[in-house]
Amino acid sequence: MYPSMDMKEKDMNENTSYYVKPMNCPFHIMIYKNKLRSYRDLPLRYCELGNVYRYEPAGSLHGMLRVRGFTQDDAHLICTKEQFVDEVNGIIDFAIDINKVFGFDDMKVYLSTRDLQNKEMKYVGDDATWEFAEKTLREILEERSMAYQEDVGGAKFYGPAIDMKVVDSMGREWQGTTIQLDMNEPLRFNMTYIGADGKEHTPIMLHRTLLGSMERFVGTLIEHYAGAFPLWLAPLQVNLIPVNNLYHLDYVKQIRDRLLEHDIRVTIDDRDEKLGYKMREAQLKKIPYNVIIGNNERDNQLISYRKFGSEETITIGIDEFIDMIKKEIELKTH
Repeated sequence: MYPSMDMKEKDMNENTSYYVKPMNCPFHIMIYKNKLRSYRDLPLRYCELGNVYRYEPAGSLHGMLRVRGFTQDDAHLICTKEQFVDEVNGIIDFAIDINKVFGFDDMKVYLSTRDLQNKEMKYVGDDATWEFAEKTLREILEERSMAYQEDVGGAKFYGPAIDMKVVDSMGREWQGTTIQLDMNEPLRFNMTYIGADGKEHTPIMLHRTLLGSMERFVGTLIEHYAGAFPLWLAPLQVNLIPVNNLYHLDYVKQIRDRLLEHDIRVTIDDRDEKLGYKMREAQLKKIPYNVIIGNNERDNQLISYRKFGSEETITIGIDEFIDMIKKEIELKTH
């Protein structure tokens, strides 16, 4: 794909050269078209972690939350007119479940529709197709009793969408799941299948992401938890601190090995620093569990831990601690 004149002007302004791949849709379409399809083959669901590039104005770039090159969990579901309502509902169920696991319970749902004032310039397809698509998506949301707002003008050039945006700890909304109903690209790319009547028909295509941009999703997660990840998500789950390396480090290493056997992410802070300094630093790093090991713990095969956000120090057996950690990870508590 060669850059447009507008892209060439931007390249000159910033002394760069971009060859933009803004979407993965045409590639999935070509996979679909590599052989004759039957109604018995449908629905077909193609998914990839695809890299795409979009020219975002320099002033709008924002850390991991808005970038020019990103990876998205991009999927295209190709189905018949009779199947697509079930497919949309399946995506919504999947999206709600996966976002709930990550702790995104507060989601804003939008029905993105055409801007009728600019429909000739911004969208492809005829009015009847658009009216059917928007009406059907609206009915799906209302039948599920899902609260939503209409985002007039938010539709893609090929069809309306259901957009689910997550809200971070600062109250900002970020695009996550999107379900875009496309009845125009299949027609323009001459996508067909043989129906039960033996004739050629045009399928419907659903463009779907669940988490969206992986970079933006991770950035949103960080903002949502303000860096204090729940145990199952934390890159480092347990921090072991010996009171004195000379007397306690060997026992600390035994604990580390036990934790590693259970796939618990653990480190040892054996720096030559005071205990209070290590504890304060660990709190700043927001490590879920900090374990202090002294004479009592070593002599009685115990551990003393302090959970992030708590001032209470609790002393228990190592097996009890491992069971507690494993259960918390398994339940994915927030």
